[in-house]
Amino acid sequence: MALESESPLNSLWLEYGRAFRDWDDLTLGRWLAQTLGQLEGRAWRLSHPLVGAYRLAAQVAHEKQIWFKRLATPPAAYAESPCCRAPFLPLLTRDVRAEGLVCQHCNEIIVPAAEIPEDLKAELDAWASQYQPVHDVAHWDDRQRRRVANYDEAYEKAAQQAEGFLIQLGRELAPKLLEHYPAVIWEDQDECLEVRPEDVKMA
Repeated sequence: MALESESPLNSLWLEYGRAFRDWDDLTLGRWLAQTLGQLEGRAWRLSHPLVGAYRLAAQVAHEKQIWFKRLATPPAAYAESPCCRAPFLPLLTRDVRAEGLVCQHCNEIIVPAAEIPEDLKAELDAWASQYQPVHDVAHWDDRQRRRVANYDEAYEKAAQQAEGFLIQLGRELAPKLLEHYPAVIWEDQDECLEVRPEDVKMA
């Protein structure tokens, strides 16, 4: 959810986020701390409504520097993040191999790729390296498109493959991060290939 984007959907999310701006700092801090308790112990889809609400509130809290003010105490399982001192809540995306894990409070890198726990790094790197050429189909230039008989078919095939990779991310890889972090959020869409969260069927 790139809230900086000017797309109609993200404009709507920004509208939703205004509700949190009406809260006083103490109320906002307590709500965030309580919600972290609800998130603890699970790997969550980025599109989950509770995660969406938390991300909106966290953005407002970051602007107001709520965590610097220490108005609320997060659950003990959450360490302090090195990037913004907010509770440690990482996002796992297809860019994990190149960038690492992303902070849900300030959108900076919270765990650089080189510092991902060793027992998971090789598996995540392998997944990301296999996914990358699939994702890249959405960004082929004219020369690359002419190499295939039907680009629309190649695009559709890549979208279907992306769905499989995202299912693997949520079902197999993200839960393994819970051995190191109290909660984790994983990206369950690929906007470039028009893969939406509802396409990533976990059941």
